[in-house]
Amino acid sequence: MKFNTLRPIMWTEQLDETIQFYCTILGFHIGEQNSDWGWASLLKDNIEIMLSLPNRHEDFDQPKFSGSFYFDVDNVDELWLKIKDKVPICYPIETFEWKMREFAIYDNNGYILQFGQETNKTLQ
Repeated sequence: MKFNTLRPIMWTEQLDETIQFYCTILGFHIGEQNSDWGWASLLKDNIEIMLSLPNRHEDFDQPKFSGSFYFDVDNVDELWLKIKDKVPICYPIETFEWKMREFAIYDNNGYILQFGQETNKTLQ
């Protein structure tokens, strides 16, 4: 049995604002959108994120996810410089002992988005 892809569905009551955030700040584009369903698919390179109004069968008072969404990127420093003044910062860019250079931000819903790139640098 093979798993092919993972496409997270992020619930939001601010669907239009969230689409705007991901498209304007992070460079995604709309792959598909259905206003009647309250749903959209956003694409960038090899990444797909689905956005949806909350499922009416679940209690929803705010976005809740007990982790973060981690994006592997090919130029984390360039991305950091491009967006750092436009978004709330969770933690600034840093090179960690596990040889990853990364930073984290909050999207307009409060979801944590981490961006990282492998590095050959070893911390001393």
